[in-house]
Amino acid sequence: MSNKQSYYKLCLASVCLILSACGSASTSSKGEATAEPKTPVSITQISNTPLSDYVELNATATFQQKGIIKASSNGYLQTVNVKKGDYVKAGQTLFTVITKEARSIGNAINDLDPSFKFTGLTRIRANTAGFAGEVSHQKGDYVQEGEQLAVIANLNSFVFLMDLPYELSAIVKNQKALEITLPDGQKLSGKVGSAMPLVDSASQTQRIIIQVKTQQLVPEGLIAKVKLVKSESLNPIALPKESVLANETQDEFWVMKLINDTTAVKVNIQKGLETGGYVEIKSPLFKPTDRFILTGNYGLPDPAKIIINHK
Repeated sequence: MSNKQSYYKLCLASVCLILSACGSASTSSKGEATAEPKTPVSITQISNTPLSDYVELNATATFQQKGIIKASSNGYLQTVNVKKGDYVKAGQTLFTVITKEARSIGNAINDLDPSFKFTGLTRIRANTAGFAGEVSHQKGDYVQEGEQLAVIANLNSFVFLMDLPYELSAIVKNQKALEITLPDGQKLSGKVGSAMPLVDSASQTQRIIIQVKTQQLVPEGLIAKVKLVKSESLNPIALPKESVLANETQDEFWVMKLINDTTAVKVNIQKGLETGGYVEIKSPLFKPTDRFILTGNYGLPDPAKIIINHK
């Protein structure tokens, strides 16, 4: 072979090599250009935790019945056996009263016959068990017959009073039990009692009596929260609020459902209850194994390429 032929063959091989490299680079660039980006997302599944829509109202602790302890005669308070806030038993002696006449006669009689032991004291007892809300006099005070000495709150008359907007009166009738939450977080169980047959003209609220049985002493005047259930779903198909998307007019709702590990599609839904961070899905009926995008779902196309973030 001549040198000229060898030169031509070498040039031809070089051209083929260059064309092959250009073709590979073009194919690689084309592949990179057509590769779809994947959005990192986190996923969630449906929940069957019961949901309820409720309203909270204030209720004030009070004693409906209060016994007024009065002086039974004119005289001086010889003893005072109760202080404000004390618990008293039914029949317990709270005060003793002695009149001027009894004191004078008693001293004369005792001087004549010490064995007679005349005192002339009148004992005033509690007619019911409860707590002394007021004590008006102290030892040595002169009181007149019928004058108020103390006020005893009847423990058996303890209730909560709730001012209910009249438009919610139908809801109260369906409440089997009420949850009462005290300011310190303690919860009491109560039930609806009677309703006052009048409505406040300014606020259009009706006073409802809530009966509570508790051994705990709840101070009168304490304001608690009462939860009234408006509607509930005991076994819903629900998703976290973050996974539910909506249009600008809030009249169309959808979720992004995974059809495999890398693709999610848009599924329109009908909402039900929305409370406690969850939204009830009325339709369609999803399966417990279905997966949905929790975060990273905003603005995704339909379908969307995704990559699951397992962190």
